[in-house]
Amino acid sequence: MPEETSQPASRRKAFRLILWSLLAGLLVVFLATSLWPDLDLSGQDRIALIRVEGVILDAQQTVGDLKKFGDSPSVKAIVLRIDSPGGGVVPSQEIHDAVMRVRNKQNKAVVASMGTVAASGGYYIAAATDRIMANPGTLTGSIGVIMELANLEGLLKKIGVENVVVKSGRHKDIGSPFRKMSDEDRRILQSVMDDVHTQFIEAVAEGRSLDREALRLLRRELRRAEALQVAGRALRHRDLSRRRLAERLEQAAVPAAAATESLAALERTGASHRRESA
Repeated sequence: MPEETSQPASRRKAFRLILWSLLAGLLVVFLATSLWPDLDLSGQDRIALIRVEGVILDAQQTVGDLKKFGDSPSVKAIVLRIDSPGGGVVPSQEIHDAVMRVRNKQNKAVVASMGTVAASGGYYIAAATDRIMANPGTLTGSIGVIMELANLEGLLKKIGVENVVVKSGRHKDIGSPFRKMSDEDRRILQSVMDDVHTQFIEAVAEGRSLDREALRLLRRELRRAEALQVAGRALRHRDLSRRRLAERLEQAAVPAAAATESLAALERTGASHRRESA
């Protein structure tokens, strides 16, 4: 009798041991997937996806993802899904450099997939990848930099507020919204923009295997084409204004001498505009 009762007891003990082992294993898997959501337990090769969306203001998350997937042996390639109009120069450069490190040190392929827009800083990042994929309707390019500053001096005078500045350096308040920008301040800021623009051009030329001087010449020609287009619009507007003025003078029965003088003044304005465009 004691032997018969001991056998079911041992079976129940073994069953409980197996059950608790399964529960412990499931708990370990659950905790592992909760704490490390990107943990790969399958051992299969993977392609990682990193999204760069909206205005680029901070690169920490994207750079961290690039490092993590770059160090992962199961990740064989990385897709950067870019849907951004650009943003800050520094975060764009940080992501660009992180992409180059993944390609050169980890020897992994990085592909850029452009969404609705991938301009300015978005294109800066894409230029560092092995290949760029875009839709026919994707808005991209905009290889340039911009700085916009407001001048509130006139507004402050209207409401009776005077701005007082105490500074240790001559250009310490450069770009201040409380005073008009001087010519020297403009030259300094323009030199900074030109330097950053040169860095942008060099990054694009290196990433897309282009000749830097050829890229500069192409951009110069595009600028000239844009200037000619603006001048053409101005000339068309002048001709339209001239016809309208002549019609009004004719309807108002203005003397011929006065009408000729008005048309000549309009012609001088158009000539001045053409010289400025040139």
